[in-house]
Amino acid sequence: MMKSKVDVAIIGGGIIGLYTAYELAKRGVENIAIYEKKYLGSGSTFRCGTGIRQQFGDEANITMMKHAVEKWSTLGEEIGFPELKMSKTGYLFLLYDEKEVEQYRKNVALQNSHGVPSEIISAEEAREIVPSLDISEVIAAAWNPTDGKADPFVAVHGLATTLKNMGVVINEYTEVKEISVKDGAVEGVKTSKGDVKSDIVLNAANAWAKILNEKLGISIPIEPYKHQGIATEPIKKGEIKPMVVSFKHGGAYLTQESNGGVIGGIALKYGPTWDITPTYEFMREVSRNFSMIIPALKHVAIIRQWGGYYAETPDHNAAIGKIDEIDGYYLAAGFSGHGFMLAPSVAEGMADLIIKGASNLPLSFYDPYRFQRGELREQAIQMG
Repeated sequence: MMKSKVDVAIIGGGIIGLYTAYELAKRGVENIAIYEKKYLGSGSTFRCGTGIRQQFGDEANITMMKHAVEKWSTLGEEIGFPELKMSKTGYLFLLYDEKEVEQYRKNVALQNSHGVPSEIISAEEAREIVPSLDISEVIAAAWNPTDGKADPFVAVHGLATTLKNMGVVINEYTEVKEISVKDGAVEGVKTSKGDVKSDIVLNAANAWAKILNEKLGISIPIEPYKHQGIATEPIKKGEIKPMVVSFKHGGAYLTQESNGGVIGGIALKYGPTWDITPTYEFMREVSRNFSMIIPALKHVAIIRQWGGYYAETPDHNAAIGKIDEIDGYYLAAGFSGHGFMLAPSVAEGMADLIIKGASNLPLSFYDPYRFQRGELREQAIQMG
């Protein structure tokens, strides 16, 4: 039976909502409830490309991701769920012209200054990492062996199991219709299964966050764009260990999953839209681009294709923080394809913000009010 009163109500059962609930519970917060309109992970989390990288071009995202990698590396052990592991198989950005190389040299220098061991390597060294690459036009690559990937299905299952053991209530198939406010403060949430009182509400609904905000008269630009992914039949394991990225080839990213299949996508997007029906155009373009990066892939069959949401902001950086107009209301949404990888740092920062009113992590970079002020950040590096 659903509780009629909780201390913290979290809207959204994706990786951000689950991980934040964990960080709050770990800090001693009791009576936490999560509300998910479908099943856990059904929004963006289960549709993501699995990647976790520190190779960004700005200080805040590098700092957040370096910390996130540290936490991803130990989460499985911490929660007693050994199946949850981050595979540090690296990220390999293929570079095709001097302008790209110059930009990535700057990125690498910034990353190195924050302790990230990325480097610029030759095309031949890139092919040593992925022997099947076509490097005929590659002039260099950016490489970080401590980037990698994790399984979102295992991550969600592990966190959900842990949260239930910690006493957090997870309400699936329970849609939050609106947030109740009285005298300028959060009063609770109205759900499809009844009203719930709560003095603190976190909107972690990502693509759907804007809908709830607008009902409160709050305008923060987050729009749903359809992106797609594919998975292939298994090939020999270990052929494509890192996440390989090529902006020359449609903003492509691809890597191998644990079963040997290749997973990935390109930066073809549609929207804003709530339609996530897979398209033939995407399948055609992803096949063409993947085969130009690794020619042998033209002989490999695609066995699955799906659509999902990038909840995008104008600068492709999330909107994270306290909503000033309403006491007790917090937002963590608009991740623009980076929510899964950023989740550990966002969750820790959000838990500290809710409990202490501040965080040591650079959450101010993601200030939801920067759009109103016209202070957009440098666009985060985004592929797929």
